[in-house]
Amino acid sequence: MATKVADIHPHIISGDTRRYPLAPLGGEQSGWSQKRPVSFEQLIAAMDEAGVGKAAIVHASTVYGYDNSYVADAVAARPDRFTGVFSVDVLAPDAPGKIRYWVGRKLAGLRLFTTGSTMPGQQPWLEDPRLIPAWECAGELNLPICMQMTPAAIPQLEKLLRRYPKIRVILDHLLKPTIEDGPPYAKAQFLFDLARYGNVYLKLTSRNVEDSRKGKATPGTFFARLVGEFGASRIAWGSNYPATEGTLGKIVDEAKQALAALPQQDQDWILRRTAQALYPALAD
Repeated sequence: MATKVADIHPHIISGDTRRYPLAPLGGEQSGWSQKRPVSFEQLIAAMDEAGVGKAAIVHASTVYGYDNSYVADAVAARPDRFTGVFSVDVLAPDAPGKIRYWVGRKLAGLRLFTTGSTMPGQQPWLEDPRLIPAWECAGELNLPICMQMTPAAIPQLEKLLRRYPKIRVILDHLLKPTIEDGPPYAKAQFLFDLARYGNVYLKLTSRNVEDSRKGKATPGTFFARLVGEFGASRIAWGSNYPATEGTLGKIVDEAKQALAALPQQDQDWILRRTAQALYPALAD
């Protein structure tokens, strides 16, 4: 039987707004969560059909703000299939306490949401000193930190990477580089330059798979360059389902096709092993 993949970027939305009230960051709920909501039970069914063994569910900040209850409840209900990535207000004085609370509820990663579909632009607070207690708390607990950010925040991020070289930072959607120019992908040089930081990991999502087929880009040349710069053991796949349209099975198949030119060992790292290294709960 084929080895199942691990997904580090699906989202879940409950139909029970009384138990899980809406409180989106920025005050506007994301369109995808209204049009294509998927409960954790539906996610399990989709995973079974798509050949996804386990998943690190990413809290939907554009639906629930900083209330991670639904992800935590999903993990509690199915710890055999899920772990979770949560968000807190990292500038708040009680941020370290909130981080410890959600870790106590078996969530295994912290996400900083500094830009997104309902929050365009780049929030400036990555160099705010009020961030430091939360960042250090994540490091103390050995939590990977996912960064939803734009390239504009790279100078601020680099200060944190240098100051805290042991904290693993995962860049959502590869920072969405423009790659239509094709090899050698000069417009994505800002991303390749970050490979010098050994604590930087990449989250390769359906967004990047789609972009790898635009303009002069090809999956074979782009992903080979990406692996050449970072190594496959620092790249993990995430579906972005259901924010990305289509079935989870289709998203998985497209990812596998895009990575097919890589050596099998590199494919295994990107589709499973890196995820398990970042989130041990996803191990077989």
